Amino acid sequence: MPGAPLITGAGRRYSEFRVGDTFGASFTITEAHLDRGAELIGDFNPLHVDPVFARASKFGGRILHGVLTSALMSAPFGNLVSGTALGYLEHNARFLAPVRPGNTLTVTWTVMELIAKPRHDGGIVVAECVALNQDDVAVATATGKMLVSDSASAS
Repeated sequence: MPGAPLITGAGRRYSEFRVGDTFGASFTITEAHLDRGAELIGDFNPLHVDPVFARASKFGGRILHGVLTSALMSAPFGNLVSGTALGYLEHNARFLAPVRPGNTLTVTWTVMELIAKPRHDGGIVVAECVALNQDDVAVATATGKMLVSDSASAS
């Protein structure tokens, strides 16, 4: 895609993964994540879109949609295997604390298991993730399973 940022390590093949490998990213949540996210997924819960309502809630302000937190967490996994991924088979997330505009999240994935799938010329990379905010508070955890090819370009 023209204009897309270069991803360090993109195109990693199944055979290049090892149990214990880690990868991830850091990013800052903005008001735009909440506004555009609400439009994208059609969830206009006032906790996400109405500053006055959200300020009076137990959260004390707007919070990011869980599904968007989950999607942002999965991005480093998908970007790492850009061009070699055959499919993201499974993603399970657990939300532990609210994510707010201004929070900087650090997402770290750890490879837990590798399941060879010779018929697919690769295998399944099973990984676990934790997302920490700038105060080192775990805001979410996830597990993911990605079917990854050993070919340079998945087809």
